[in-house]
Amino acid sequence: MKWMKFRIKTITDAEDIIISELYDRGLEGAQIEDKVPLTALEKEQMFVDILPETEEDDGVAYLSFFVEEREDGALCLGGAAETISKESVLALIGEALAEVRSFMEIGEGSVTVSETEDIDWINNWKQYFHQFTIDDLLVIPSWEEVREEDKDKKILHIDPGTAFGTGMHETTQLCIRQIWKHLTPGAALLDVGTGSGILAILALMYGAGHALGTDLDPCAVEAVAQNMQANGIAEKDFELLIGNIITEKEVQDRAGVEKYDMVTANILADVLVPLTSVIVPCLKQGGVYITSGIIEGKEDLVTQACEAAGLTVLEVTAQGEWRSVTARKVQIIGGMRPEIKEN
Repeated sequence: MKWMKFRIKTITDAEDIIISELYDRGLEGAQIEDKVPLTALEKEQMFVDILPETEEDDGVAYLSFFVEEREDGALCLGGAAETISKESVLALIGEALAEVRSFMEIGEGSVTVSETEDIDWINNWKQYFHQFTIDDLLVIPSWEEVREEDKDKKILHIDPGTAFGTGMHETTQLCIRQIWKHLTPGAALLDVGTGSGILAILALMYGAGHALGTDLDPCAVEAVAQNMQANGIAEKDFELLIGNIITEKEVQDRAGVEKYDMVTANILADVLVPLTSVIVPCLKQGGVYITSGIIEGKEDLVTQACEAAGLTVLEVTAQGEWRSVTARKVQIIGGMRPEIKEN
């Protein structure tokens, strides 16, 4: 499939209005390029701990719209059966820009046209994800075959799709090794920021009894469902909630109190800090809290948050520049808080 790209140079103040005008004319799915700093919420929802450096905002914005181009050169707006010419699309854009310019500044308002290569936008990322091993576990996507020498390994089938989590990243591997170390048969698991569901699914494969995952991104729903099916996980064993467990009482209530033997959270240090006090009531006495996504130098923030919430830090593990903090909710026996010793 080929696409024709229409790129508009404008200003940031006019972005939303121009997109709305063009949407009404059949042009959808704008790609926005600008230098506007990220908001606190946008930073929270990015699954990286070191944000890319950006230049100072200059007020300039570029809006790109991609229109499907058929073999005969005709263009198709929004999947409609009728086709339209490049000149007609340019005319639609010109009308929209003139409309917006009549009541506000839009900057240069120039339009450039280019043709993209033939790309499967949804599946192109697959060329970068291949099977690999974590100790004796083989992680493999659906489009690859298990090699003969790997057939004796335990196999985890993962297709992340548009959700986060393949197991390739150091932060995920740190969590996996802590799950192996602390998981008990039949354990109940809460996985915050579940993404593709990799941690919960792996825990179920290794003997957990039930898992609940939470995520902010609706893309997790399809990714989790596909990965459950690929690994033979029953629907009754893995429940998924879309929402923010830190701020949404409904999600907190559905998660429940003292229900989980293990909570995993592979997110960011700055999110783990407010998350920890919310998670502690969810843990059973003696339950284990496994965190990762912590860049080197920020592990103290998480250990301090754990201790402030009444948890006992068991260990801090490292892989590359990433850190994982594992803590335990102390079990109270006869009103006493026994000292916990790890072998």
